[in-house]
Amino acid sequence: MLIRRAARDDLPEIQAIYAYHVLHGTGSFEEDPPSVEDMTDRFEAVCQRGAWLVATDPTGVLGFSYYTQYKSRSAYRFCAEDSVYVREDVRGQGVGKALVSALFPLAASQGFRQMIAVIGDSANAGSIGVHASLGFRQVGLLRNVGFKFGCWLDVVLMQRALEPAEPAAVR
Repeated sequence: MLIRRAARDDLPEIQAIYAYHVLHGTGSFEEDPPSVEDMTDRFEAVCQRGAWLVATDPTGVLGFSYYTQYKSRSAYRFCAEDSVYVREDVRGQGVGKALVSALFPLAASQGFRQMIAVIGDSANAGSIGVHASLGFRQVGLLRNVGFKFGCWLDVVLMQRALEPAEPAAVR
């Protein structure tokens, strides 16, 4: 498995992975899969203030992760939010963990000091477990804030400090 920065050529496979999760899972609260064009717009926005990675092997893109500033207000400029999605046929094989852990040095090098995971569905044991195994701790639970597949869903908030890449200069 190779983890590298995502490229535009990866976006059709990224879109297919994400569409599967939108249609079959509760980790994303979207109900209609975005198009490749929509994913391209998201990719460009993320890459302006974050990084987007893919894990690949000879079969193609296994999964993707990215981070960007947690919220747009300036006070959040040192806080990143991550996202990770893995192709269904390789879930549980360490792809997600490898992708999330690869984000840490990149985010730290951009001056981020904290990373937040906003995890859809409190029953999402895979994502909660991956994040916990990487040092995230649960800091909040938003009860019944999403409605998908006919049921109310919680959101789990997890947080992890990032090691500064160098002495942080206030921006």
